[in-house]
Amino acid sequence: MTEYMPDFAVFRPSNLTELLDMRREDAGAQLLGGGTDLIVNIRRGIARPDRLIDLNGVAELRHIESFDGKGAGEVRIGAAVTLAMLIDDPLVRSTYPIIVEAAQEVAAATHREIATVGGNLCLDTRCVFYNQSEWWRRSNNYCLKSRGTICHVAPKGDHCFAAFSGDLAPALIVLGADVEILGTSGERRLPLQDIYADDGMAHVLLGKDECLVAVRLPRTTDLQAGYAKMRVRGAIDFPLVGVAVALQRQGDKLSKLRVALTGTNSQPILVEGTQALLGKSFDNEQIEHLVDLLPKQIQPMTSTFSPPGYRRKVAANLTRSLIKRLFNTVI
Repeated sequence: MTEYMPDFAVFRPSNLTELLDMRREDAGAQLLGGGTDLIVNIRRGIARPDRLIDLNGVAELRHIESFDGKGAGEVRIGAAVTLAMLIDDPLVRSTYPIIVEAAQEVAAATHREIATVGGNLCLDTRCVFYNQSEWWRRSNNYCLKSRGTICHVAPKGDHCFAAFSGDLAPALIVLGADVEILGTSGERRLPLQDIYADDGMAHVLLGKDECLVAVRLPRTTDLQAGYAKMRVRGAIDFPLVGVAVALQRQGDKLSKLRVALTGTNSQPILVEGTQALLGKSFDNEQIEHLVDLLPKQIQPMTSTFSPPGYRRKVAANLTRSLIKRLFNTVI
């Protein structure tokens, strides 16, 4: 079966008011940022939209702004800011080097010129049984996520285990990012991790009429943060595992610690239980306590070509090496 691009209409709002009007008229239309993932899925017959709303003409979504306020203020990153813009922005580079690290790990340089922040945060989940050509998926009776009745990863269950693989989400989560969500009923703001669910079929908890319009970050200067990623090839590939860590060191102890992972579950995971490591002398024993938190919270499945056991080991080793590097870096 030859793959081809089907017909669909594209609407191009020039401001948020027009965007909301279009959402109000057709809440089922899909949003288009850079299209580096969506257009591929359309071509493969995975996504079948009749209408797309191109966000790139909405000026309010393409700015990086600093706001003064209580404490150190905030930085606002529009959802249509490209990853290349993010990497090159002086404020982001000086204040949030972890974001630059994560953005530079996404795909290749040409992809980053058009891929957007909002697109990476709302990236569709991935699986070797789902991200295939139409003829391949049809020959294998499709899957639970797309027109099928079973999950080939776990055939006896009724849950989709396709993995979330965005690189930006864990980096933003450990920094304490919020997101602005705009819909026809108004605007709301919530922590980034709260928009995700561990469900490969419905992992982003936004209403059909809603749109992620911006990320809000506190202007923190007391954190040492970094991102590390393992993938099959050194460029282009999605993460088998990605780990973000943000910490604050006081002497030989940790006073703050947040760890988040991507690529292992259907949502980015903020590791729970890290508070137990605070206020104690930081050594290899404490690192192993952190690593011991991972097995019960991550759930790599056979959604990639790499075995789950291997990805668990990668998650542990990336976490070990990253936290050591950050702890031993003088701010």
